[in-house]
Amino acid sequence: MTRIAIVASGTRGDVQPYVALGQGLKQRGYSVRVLTSANFAPFVTEAGLEFHSIGASVEERLQSAEWRKTLESNNFLKIMAQMQREMKREAAASVERIPELLTGSDLIVTGMAGLAGVFSIAERLKIPVIQAHVFPFTPTSEFPSPLVTKLPFGRTLNRLSFHGMRQIFWQNFKVSDAITRQALGLKKAPFWGPYRSLASRDVPVLYGYSQHVLPRPSDWPASHHVTGYWFLDTPPDWTPPADLVDFLDAGEPPIYIGFGSMGGRNPEATGAIALEALARSGQRGVLATGWGGLQAADLPESVHMVAAIPHTWLFKHMAAIVHHGGAGTTAAGLRAGVPSIIAPFMGDQPFWGKRVADLGVGTRPIPQKKLTAKQLTEAILEAVTHKTMRQAAHRLGQQIEAESGIGNAVAIIERFCSGGSIRATKP
Repeated sequence: MTRIAIVASGTRGDVQPYVALGQGLKQRGYSVRVLTSANFAPFVTEAGLEFHSIGASVEERLQSAEWRKTLESNNFLKIMAQMQREMKREAAASVERIPELLTGSDLIVTGMAGLAGVFSIAERLKIPVIQAHVFPFTPTSEFPSPLVTKLPFGRTLNRLSFHGMRQIFWQNFKVSDAITRQALGLKKAPFWGPYRSLASRDVPVLYGYSQHVLPRPSDWPASHHVTGYWFLDTPPDWTPPADLVDFLDAGEPPIYIGFGSMGGRNPEATGAIALEALARSGQRGVLATGWGGLQAADLPESVHMVAAIPHTWLFKHMAAIVHHGGAGTTAAGLRAGVPSIIAPFMGDQPFWGKRVADLGVGTRPIPQKKLTAKQLTEAILEAVTHKTMRQAAHRLGQQIEAESGIGNAVAIIERFCSGGSIRATKP
């Protein structure tokens, strides 16, 4: 039996697509273990996959005062610097733990997490690696890097922006990687990172988003595939809370407002903006507290508060989705077939916000720092009354629903494993 290790890191939205992909691989008969942070142990095991911890809870970190202040800055470089300091502190422990967890694997599947030493461990153990990303990472001249959407680029500079993005990530991960390489007896990694050594026509690179949302660039290598989204559907035995069902049945579809793992130093102010916008627009609402980015008290009967409800179930009951623009939440909102209103914080979130607007399936994004009750009211009214937008959102939702992102990705991995590059470990 071929043994596949999936390494993922970040928030719930970052990890969930890889868990979904792991489920698809397990259903095809592969042995799958998922290496991620400790707080996701129940999440991974409930999905029927083997779990191994690679470090402390991401949620605990992001809830700390230090991280809240950093995230509130919305400064990507500050966030990466904070991440680098933490990875450096944890690298010594990781290099003792992770190689042992990967030993015996026939294949490693990972995305950005690979830069923190996993690529180097795979090199030392001679295990092939398939890169799997949920946002564009391979350079192309057709559009700019997701981190620089505000800059006016031409085709040449578009490609250069991707190289710049990859170097930003590498410079922040390389301290951790250097400790790993030294412990493993490997020579120093190239200054420009591992990208050239990872590049191979024989090894596929997977992108877990829809071609209908962002078509595959024509200048990508043939081995790079846009598969469709990797959705983790609600378990068949899951039932929604009765009070939420009663609320949904009591009136017109409400507006969802939630910012997932994006926290802030003043979640009460964000909650007040949400309540005022719902009142002004005359809409019912479902507010999601997430990881503390939104709080509100004394709710009117027209507003219901939830903590964590599967987006795959909840969003299809909404009239519009207001969120931060994370790749996973954006995907779920688009699949639901209703308009999106994105208030991005950082990273690739502005990129997805702009893409949603350009596709005509949502309003223009409102940067989180500029979010006001007036702007949100106007966006909600546009989303619920704009007939063409609602039709476009519905049509895109149907296209995404018809895709088989996990099936496509698993088929590509199967072809790679059966092509002679993988020799399965004996059970």
